[in-house]
Amino acid sequence: MPRTIWSGAISFGLVTVPINVVSATEDHSIRFHQYHLEDGGRVRYRKVCELEDREVAQSEIGKGYEWVKGTKSTDEVIIPITDEDLSNLPLPTAKAIEIDAFVPLEDIDPLKIAEGYYLQPSGQVAAKPYKLLVQALGRSAKVAIAKYAWSGRERLGLLRVRGDALVLHAMRWPDEIRDPTELLPPPVEVSEEEIEGALALMDTMTVDALEGEKFTDHYTEAIAQIIEAKREEKPLPAAPEPERPAQVLDLMAALNESVQKARASRGEEAGPAEVHELPKSKKKAAARKQPVKKAAAKKTATKETGGKKTAGRRPRSA
Repeated sequence: MPRTIWSGAISFGLVTVPINVVSATEDHSIRFHQYHLEDGGRVRYRKVCELEDREVAQSEIGKGYEWVKGTKSTDEVIIPITDEDLSNLPLPTAKAIEIDAFVPLEDIDPLKIAEGYYLQPSGQVAAKPYKLLVQALGRSAKVAIAKYAWSGRERLGLLRVRGDALVLHAMRWPDEIRDPTELLPPPVEVSEEEIEGALALMDTMTVDALEGEKFTDHYTEAIAQIIEAKREEKPLPAAPEPERPAQVLDLMAALNESVQKARASRGEEAGPAEVHELPKSKKKAAARKQPVKKAAAKKTATKETGGKKTAGRRPRSA
């Protein structure tokens, strides 16, 4: 049973759901220790008081904010902050996960979503409001956006349903997401044929679930093999020769070859890549970009759709 990380309540409107927060994930990474190469002794980090020059126990350590009131080193003042101070913050989210809004999941930029936690109902009194929130979220196909205060700061969170359980995802604040504009490559042209080739490759690589050998942590397995070999004083497993990526001279040829290899790896017969037609709304948008013969382009597009207008897709918000 995972340990409780935090206890409090979910609050939305006048409804309160007492909950315990437990981790929704497990870390299977192999951990290493630092040691002295000469004699094999463990190298540890020790907490030493710089005034007394001695190691101090955890019971002697507290939190504090360093305030510099002048320019001299003697002007530094430590303002102690106790656990009781933090548990009684003048903040509504200090003891509750406050739901502020409900939004469609597709409107959330995945870059803003971080680690996840299960929210466990705390006692029988929480059973009914917990189930109410689960069923309401599930039926609405929306997620809840909330605020909560953990580990010395107020955080933004996303509540969603997984099975019959509530999941809280930590979220990054909007100002924590960097603008990628300066990272973009210089302007280039990509042909429609190349886009179709990429779509065909995506089709051959589409899976129904993230399961199987391809989605296994091979790095941890390789580390375990090395540890086992050294423990039993056996030769280390040979490292495979890495494939050197070929320089792409013909993008279409590379895409077609990738499609054939992907199909062969799945036991499918190799054949020509499927061609995806552009949605008609995109064709009409492309026609509207032409500076000449706007009316003619519009009539042609209307004729292709049988006289019916094709609604453009609403852009997804960032």
